[in-house]
Amino acid sequence: MADLCHEEGLGVITYYSLASGFLTGKYRGEDDLDKSVRGEGIDKYLDDRGFRILSALDQLAEKHEVTQAGIALAWLIHKDNVTAPIASATKKDHLSAFVEATETELSSEDMGLLDEASSY
Repeated sequence: MADLCHEEGLGVITYYSLASGFLTGKYRGEDDLDKSVRGEGIDKYLDDRGFRILSALDQLAEKHEVTQAGIALAWLIHKDNVTAPIASATKKDHLSAFVEATETELSSEDMGLLDEASSY
């Protein structure tokens, strides 16, 4: 669908941009699923692909000195066909990731790392 939207010049507004919190790095295994009410839907991300994405987010968060959520949102913001990511915060301190996302410049290598990690 993303390719079709790009070909037709349509912008995309992503929903669940942080995958219900998975892309924040909060959930690393089944033991973490009880951390939040949202944990119920997270188990579908606990696979090889999900762990590859978390690894890439961890690496880039350390490199850019921001949170995993900041990197995940910056990744979407840097996508040509994404008009805006939709993300919510359940705590005041979560808002800093939104600022980080707008201030973090991802290189083509950074984007490639994330795109490769998320490929099927």
